[in-house]
Amino acid sequence: MGAAASAPPTPATAATAERISRRPLLRRRGTPHTIPESLDQQRHRKNRGSRGDRLTGFDSERYRTRNTVERTINRLKGFRAVATRYEKRASIYLGTVSLAALVIWVRT
Repeated sequence: MGAAASAPPTPATAATAERISRRPLLRRRGTPHTIPESLDQQRHRKNRGSRGDRLTGFDSERYRTRNTVERTINRLKGFRAVATRYEKRASIYLGTVSLAALVIWVRT
C-alpha cells in the first residue's frame, strides 16, 4: 500500500492558515490592529517575557468604526440583490446598494 494521502483542509483550518500567513505582510506594511487581543494571548505573551514578540496596539475608536462598517455591510447583505449581485453593470448595482441603504436608513 502507498502512503496515505493527506485529507483536504477543512474550511476552518484553511481560513486560519490564510489569516496567519497574512500577518507578516500586514506587519511589514505597518497596518495597525483593530481587533483587541484576547486575555489568554496577553497572558501567554507576558509569560514568555522578552521572547513574547512585540506588544500589540489597540485603538478602541478604530475598532468601534470597524464594527459599525461590518454591521452595515451585513445589513446590506440581507438584501438578496445586493448579496448575490444579479446586476451586470456597476451603475445599476450601485443604485441597488443605494436603495438598500436608503431602506435601512428609513427603518432605523
